[in-house]
Amino acid sequence: MTIGFSTLDYLIFGAYAVLIIGVGLWVSRKKDGKQKTSDDYFLASKSLTWWAVGASLIAANISAEQFIGMSGSGFAIGLGIASYEWMAAITLLIVGKFFLPVFLKAEIYTMPQYIEKRYDNRVRTILAVFWLLVYVFVNLTSVLYLGALAIRTIMGVPLIWGVLGLAAFAAIYSLYGGLSAVAWTDVIQVIFLVVGGLATTYLALDAIPAADGVIDGMKYIYNAAPEKFEMILDKTHPSYIDLPGLGVLLGGMWVANLYYWGFNQYIIQRALAAKSQKEAQKGIIFAGFLKIILPLIVVVPGIAAYVLTTDSQIIAQLGEHASEHIPTMQMADNAYPWLLGLLPYGIKGIAFAALAAAIVSSLASMLNSTSTIFTMDIYKQLKKDQSEAKLVNIGRLTAFVALIIAVLVAPSLQTLDQAFQYIQEYTGMVSPGVFAIFLFGLFWKRATSNSALWAAILAIPVSMFFKFVIIGLPFMDQMGYSFLVVSAIIIIISVLETKIPSPKAIPLNKEFFRTETSFNIGAVLIFAIVATLYIIFW
Repeated sequence: MTIGFSTLDYLIFGAYAVLIIGVGLWVSRKKDGKQKTSDDYFLASKSLTWWAVGASLIAANISAEQFIGMSGSGFAIGLGIASYEWMAAITLLIVGKFFLPVFLKAEIYTMPQYIEKRYDNRVRTILAVFWLLVYVFVNLTSVLYLGALAIRTIMGVPLIWGVLGLAAFAAIYSLYGGLSAVAWTDVIQVIFLVVGGLATTYLALDAIPAADGVIDGMKYIYNAAPEKFEMILDKTHPSYIDLPGLGVLLGGMWVANLYYWGFNQYIIQRALAAKSQKEAQKGIIFAGFLKIILPLIVVVPGIAAYVLTTDSQIIAQLGEHASEHIPTMQMADNAYPWLLGLLPYGIKGIAFAALAAAIVSSLASMLNSTSTIFTMDIYKQLKKDQSEAKLVNIGRLTAFVALIIAVLVAPSLQTLDQAFQYIQEYTGMVSPGVFAIFLFGLFWKRATSNSALWAAILAIPVSMFFKFVIIGLPFMDQMGYSFLVVSAIIIIISVLETKIPSPKAIPLNKEFFRTETSFNIGAVLIFAIVATLYIIFW
């Protein structure tokens, strides 16, 4: 299906592309002829303000799998899928208060670098290689594929050209400029993402003929499909295997969220590049508030599409386009592209720019973090005493090679039934182990290097046991049980190995976790809003 762009839509999208590339190149320019250092390239000279940190966190996080995949899940499942967003808002508070201060005090570039400080180089190397493989063969390839798939669905562009176009777009400004170019363009990307996404939601609700305006439209879809507004699914629900009831609130989703927001390089790197701990924590609060409104952008449109397409009278009133390519439960991922087709000319261009912003910003973030890990955790360890200029050039070359590999691999994902599930499955295999290694390294002084090494080695076999031997276990429960088993491995080996605290343990005290009043107020508000939402839509 295609959504029928007008000249105005193409002009709006073209203006967005020129703006992003222009700002990215301007930020990347040499200032007073000064040569970029590794600190400039990988950590944006530690100059990011709170609003840049917050915007960049969300821009790195949101991509095609949210716009297309979560809208599709909203169509098929309902508001329950919003747990990924609302629980992430609470997770960000935990990361900002308890994890981030330790990382900033350690003055690190990468997550593997912290692992060496706390454990040893063996564990650092294993995790660095793991992250490189996941970023290149899972994250980069899936974002390219899903983005190109969305463009093909919306505009009819062949998949390979979509892959190449997105890769070129992200590469033009991010490879040369590094994290500065990525983070500052992310501020603009988030504006397009939020404005374009909210415009789509507004017009989708306003398009309901039986409703009088957007508020009435929201009431209409709530009354027409109350089952789509259940946050906690019971065991009889067909999607219980994906969102296992209270297990969502109490189980494996915490493992996935805390790993992703606390120890995932391409996310936490933004906070590491902040001007100060205070700015980083304020940025995390900003990102938490953005997380609360994201379901309005990526989930509610899917529910609106469900209501719009299950009423024959509404379909008849919506016109010719609405009767074509109607999404079904088997084609739920068509929900968002189908809605774009209902938008007026001009707004389509803004909405498509929002989708492109989500895709390109994620690509640029992943490229920068891939180059950071390879350069600082692999290359620099093998080639000591390299110049700053050499490190920056290696970083650029690494990002370019990673992008080429992802472009070559991305089309092969067409053989998968669900690319979004592909991301979750493969990252979920290792996230419990990585989360356990970091958690015990941060807060248990007796955790030893050997215990972390064995946890890294056994994490995937443990996850595979719960996936392939315990048949029918929900994926989130698999992650929760895997985390518990790997944690037990760390505790048992550490207890058997030593009775004294590790000399490499980071000394912690209450001052580490003291936060500004602004952070505390923001945290209380976020927690209260999320709790209220769960109470309302229980």
